[in-house]
Amino acid sequence: MATQNNSCAFHQAILLVFVLVAAFVPTDAFPENKKTVDFNVRPGGMVHTFTESIREYECSFTYASQGGTNEQWQMSVDLSDDDRLFTCSVFRPQGKSYLFFTQFKAELKGTKIEYASAYSQTLPAGHSDEPLKPEEFTVGDSTVTHTEGKFRAQLTKLTATGRTRRKEL
Repeated sequence: MATQNNSCAFHQAILLVFVLVAAFVPTDAFPENKKTVDFNVRPGGMVHTFTESIREYECSFTYASQGGTNEQWQMSVDLSDDDRLFTCSVFRPQGKSYLFFTQFKAELKGTKIEYASAYSQTLPAGHSDEPLKPEEFTVGDSTVTHTEGKFRAQLTKLTATGRTRRKEL
């Protein structure tokens, strides 16, 4: 009987240690608050959409492009430690795209966009990226889109950060 009580006490102690460690580990240490996923951007003029999410927050990138062949791109989604900011970045890891985009739209669901940026060329660390001109894209409450007639068809990175509609208790 004493062995069974010791075993139970041991398991309770292990559980207590696990709970205490989990309580003090920052939430960004958990992979579900951030992820980066590869996807192919396909030319041919057809409209394609790629979507990734964390919990109830979602980022969709819709585009059409021409020229070249498939390119490997990445989408990174990140939810802040306090669940108040959701960031989505869509980018070409190599920094230069040979495709011509006829359109693009990033949409964040569950947030209101507070900041967005777009680049026509991203350069290695230590160099300045080339941002799109402000008139080339439009930032709405939940979308970032190309501006018809102003967008010059070059895109290598798009980032949008939105404030979540998290309810306070």
